[in-house]
Amino acid sequence: MHIMKCISPFIVLLLAFTAHADEYAKTSSSSASRYTFSWPLDGSAPKPRGGTTKGGPVELAQAPSAEWKALQAPGLSRFERDRRAILAMAGTYRVTFDFLEIATFGDEDSRPAPYQSWGTEKIYVDLDSGKEISLVHILEMRILQEDGSLSEPIVTKHWRQDWRYEPDHIVEHRGRDRWARRKVAPADAKGAWLQEVYQVDESPRYASIGRWEHTPSFSTWISAETWRPLPRREWSVRDDYHVLIGTNRHTILPSSWIQEENNLKAVLTPERTLATTHPYLGREYGVARYERIRDFDFGAADRYYAATKQFWRRVRDRWQTELAKQGAITLKGPVDKLGLFMPLFAHADAIESGTAQDDDDAVIEAAFRNMGAIR
Repeated sequence: MHIMKCISPFIVLLLAFTAHADEYAKTSSSSASRYTFSWPLDGSAPKPRGGTTKGGPVELAQAPSAEWKALQAPGLSRFERDRRAILAMAGTYRVTFDFLEIATFGDEDSRPAPYQSWGTEKIYVDLDSGKEISLVHILEMRILQEDGSLSEPIVTKHWRQDWRYEPDHIVEHRGRDRWARRKVAPADAKGAWLQEVYQVDESPRYASIGRWEHTPSFSTWISAETWRPLPRREWSVRDDYHVLIGTNRHTILPSSWIQEENNLKAVLTPERTLATTHPYLGREYGVARYERIRDFDFGAADRYYAATKQFWRRVRDRWQTELAKQGAITLKGPVDKLGLFMPLFAHADAIESGTAQDDDDAVIEAAFRNMGAIR
């Protein structure tokens, strides 16, 4: 089955992730249900928003992974141990997403509800050239139906994370749909890794530099302060702030890994500086838990990745070319919110189904012009 022969499965998946967004602010559970970092005991915790679907049973991998064992090998250089920590994120996973605004800087009665969702995801090593590693995340989900059966697999390209050792430049989000390239001082780059995160359509999302720390119990990397645009879980329910400012931590464990976010919700002026009177609306904490799973059929994801990876690499290369040439790019608006990525996904779908008629470069050129990346 060609899962992405139309764009509708992608929309279905997004709806699964963002259902009940209208319960954003004021919906409370009928009993005092407790969630992570719950609010005071004398009140009822707000009912979580987010995905309301469920998947079928999965088998968690209990034993330490081969990647973890490779990471723990004695006698490795710091550089090689860093590399193995990054590569240990590849594999097959059940993922859970939890976000909670732990401090509201204003009217706490209007605090947002927690966000919770899930997915089954395979992470591919798309590139490993030593000092550069690229990991591509692809979701393949089967939704539990009311009659107890499972849906056909729903596949979509999710996100990509690129890692570069001792980078000489970084592309940073500057707020209000703008990204800019800047040089990195040699002292800041020495021994450090740059993580660049890209949207579903390969457009830039956020980037930061940090250093890995290794212990026999875990390996962890934490970013410097990072600006990032609002994710779907936020812009789908609110429009009163413009950028998340915070840190991003990746922690590698024997049979899983964890991504943690600690973000301020910041208001910007039209000139992309922090508002002077009330610059922050709240602070959120987020955790994405990637638990390794066994014997899950990711065949549809494998087929999609194999068929479309060259096309998506061409899209990625075009972004790198334009950012190097222009130095800064301001898009017409959020590509996910405005659906500006749809032509790229439609073309990738046609490639996967063997029905593509348009030239790759022509599709990319038109999409970039529609986004405002080139004029």
